[in-house]
This record gives sequence, structure tokens and C-alpha cells, in this order.
Amino acid sequence: MTDPAESVQRLLRVAGQTVATAESLTGGRLAALFTDVPGASDVYVGGVVTYATELKASLLGVSARIIAEHGVVSSECAQAMAAGVRALTGATYGVSTTGVAGPSEQEGKPPGTVFVGIAGPDLVVGLALELRGKRAQIQDRTCREALATFEQVLRREETPLG
Repeated sequence: MTDPAESVQRLLRVAGQTVATAESLTGGRLAALFTDVPGASDVYVGGVVTYATELKASLLGVSARIIAEHGVVSSECAQAMAAGVRALTGATYGVSTTGVAGPSEQEGKPPGTVFVGIAGPDLVVGLALELRGKRAQIQDRTCREALATFEQVLRREETPLG
């Protein structure tokens, strides 16, 4: 079975595209998965860990309206983070993670409430996850789900030849 990070990088490399990450609850784990693969510098341009709400706004441009109406634990925030890191870095795609790893609730949402955002050319999507487990398990599973979803997006974006 191929490592999802390797699959994603192969798809990006073939298409001549790049990716950047914006992470909250995963704290850099997603970036580590991308950079663990040899040749990552061909497709991974970088990322930011915006744990604090203020950084989501100031670095990634998540609007005060999104924060006030939906909170930072929301699909809307994940999508804005993905679009923001894409704009910040000039990458073809931005992938983001936000949510609650635990042990306590945040914004009235229980641990395991997670959102992944993906932004690319003509594309901004959000994925809602309800995960179970301890903090590290939720963080790791979030990264795996983010990579799997991003791989699906890239495969859909491929245009058949002929």
C-alpha cells in the first residue's frame, strides 16, 4: 500500500503543482508528513501553524465575520485557512486542519470535532470529521483524513488525455 503523502506528491509532481499547509489542532504534523517523503521540496512550499485565533485572522486572513458567526472550529474557518495559506505562499493548493483534539471542549464542540479545508484553482471545499480517541490519535487521524481527501481532490482534478 502506497503512503498517501507519496501518492499526493506524485500527483502534484506530474501536474507541476504545489501545496502548502495551514494547521491548528495538528500542530505541524501534516507538514511533517509531507516533508518526510524524499523530494518533498519539489511540491511542498511550506506551512504555518496558527493555533491562536488571532493568527488565523492576521496570517491567513480568516475574516472576523467567519470567526464571529461560525467560530474557528468550523468548515468555514477550515476553508478560509486553506485559501489563506494558498494566497500567502503562492501554492497551487492549500490544505488546512482545525478542530478540537481535546481533552476539553472548544466553542461548545467536543473533542474529535475536526474540519479539513482544501483550496485550489476554482476549488474550496471543507470536510467535517467526528473522530474518537485520545488527543494524539485525533491529531494523527486528522492528518490521514486530510491526505486521503486531498488525494481524492487531485485525482478528480486530473483531466484525461485524448
